[in-house]
Amino acid sequence: MSIQIKTVESKKDLKKFVKFPYKIFKDNKYWVPQLMLDEMEMFNKKKNPAYETADSKLFIAYKDGEPVGRIAGINSMIANKKYGTKNIRFGWFDSIDDQEVADALISSVEGWAKELGLNTMTGPHGFSDLDPEGMLYEGFDKLPTIAVYYNHPYYIKLMEKNGMEKEIDWVEFNAIIPPMDELPPKLLKIAERLKERSKIRLIKFKNRKDLIKNWAEQIFEVVDEAFEDLYGTVPLSEVQVAYYIKKYLSFVEKDLVITAVDENNKVVGFLLALPSLSEAMQKAKGRILPFGWFHLIRALKQRNVMDFYLAGIRKDHRGKGIDLMMLMEMAKVANDLGFKKVESNPELEDNTNIHGQWKYFEHEMVKRRRLFKKDIK
Repeated sequence: MSIQIKTVESKKDLKKFVKFPYKIFKDNKYWVPQLMLDEMEMFNKKKNPAYETADSKLFIAYKDGEPVGRIAGINSMIANKKYGTKNIRFGWFDSIDDQEVADALISSVEGWAKELGLNTMTGPHGFSDLDPEGMLYEGFDKLPTIAVYYNHPYYIKLMEKNGMEKEIDWVEFNAIIPPMDELPPKLLKIAERLKERSKIRLIKFKNRKDLIKNWAEQIFEVVDEAFEDLYGTVPLSEVQVAYYIKKYLSFVEKDLVITAVDENNKVVGFLLALPSLSEAMQKAKGRILPFGWFHLIRALKQRNVMDFYLAGIRKDHRGKGIDLMMLMEMAKVANDLGFKKVESNPELEDNTNIHGQWKYFEHEMVKRRRLFKKDIK
């Protein structure tokens, strides 16, 4: 039978869309499933505030009556306004190893894009850079963090044979967290001197409620400013900030959010990390109930691998040593809590500022992710 492409129109369709990866990654030990509730909410226009400035269209490919692929098209009006483009984004791409299926899925997004008068396509990425982005290009034998998606190596072939070309890459690093007495004494002295002589100080949160109520909005202000010039980023609305605070900061460990403030208690920089939840998410199999919550709570209390999630410094405070101050403090906290290793989330290949953080530790680049682009005029 020929390939059929169906648009997701109902909650039942959306469940099929969300569950499809379980079919093609069933026996893959490196795949980390996302929570199905989160994925359902991602495309719920009543719950995801990203729809204030964007729209989406989801497609499922069928062959012989069985789902064989999926893709999401995203029209980000706010991104096109910021960059002066007429671009359609795609994401949530999964397919069996069949070029015809992949081409049909991509063509479905292209068709919608042309209806909208758009002339380029980029992906995979989502509504904002806080959504998973980039297709795994190197590092298929490594467990990903929960902030990204895993894909089969043949996905690259499907993209390239469709006419997709590299737009930009992200890279990811692993590093060993050394004991404090093995850190270069010079770095520790510089960090202490900066604390003593500058007007910048590192704050401690009383509890998670203190972090969320009194500091979270300022942290996201730094996110917006620090990420403003990075590829593909879009400004977050107040509603989106509130949404992300509730979604992400409600379970972070207060000591793993290193925050720098100036003399006026204005947040000027931060580092945010979490215990790795990847293995716990595998055990949860995409569900909180009945036992998924147990695996996740247990993982939050484990102290082995730390996932390095977000970092940012206000533009007018860069080059003042704040990054070193925060990094040495994070190393101290990691040692106190018993962490041995740290893994980064994707960092743009040309973001030398963030890459510079790794030079203080024994590290290696372990993964590469690629964003593809295609002219569809």
